[in-house]
Amino acid sequence: MFESINVYNEPLAACCTDPLTGFYRDSFCNTSHEDRGIHTVCVQITTEFLKYSKSQGNDLSSDQPNFGFKGLKEGQKWCLCAGRWLEAHHAGFAPNVYLNSTHIETLSIIPLTLLEDYRCE
Repeated sequence: MFESINVYNEPLAACCTDPLTGFYRDSFCNTSHEDRGIHTVCVQITTEFLKYSKSQGNDLSSDQPNFGFKGLKEGQKWCLCAGRWLEAHHAGFAPNVYLNSTHIETLSIIPLTLLEDYRCE
């Protein structure tokens, strides 16, 4: 696992424990070479984003009991894939971001200045 550092090069803050999020389901948007989706962006889920994500083939709003996943709802926090967030930004549906909980590896895909436009903390 890469060091738990946020986009400001400070210790990474937890994103969410309910629902338990992160590639490792440890409440942090940690990542490693195993995390091919780069689940590093801590966001506040919106209904618009959920609809957009579902239209792109990634249904995050429906229960998936096989994976112990209850589906996300507006207002919840979640560690989102950096590429999906950027895609949603280009489509006009990117959710707001908690930068203290967003992993520094995100900056290899999304510029900090863009993330700061969506800052919600």
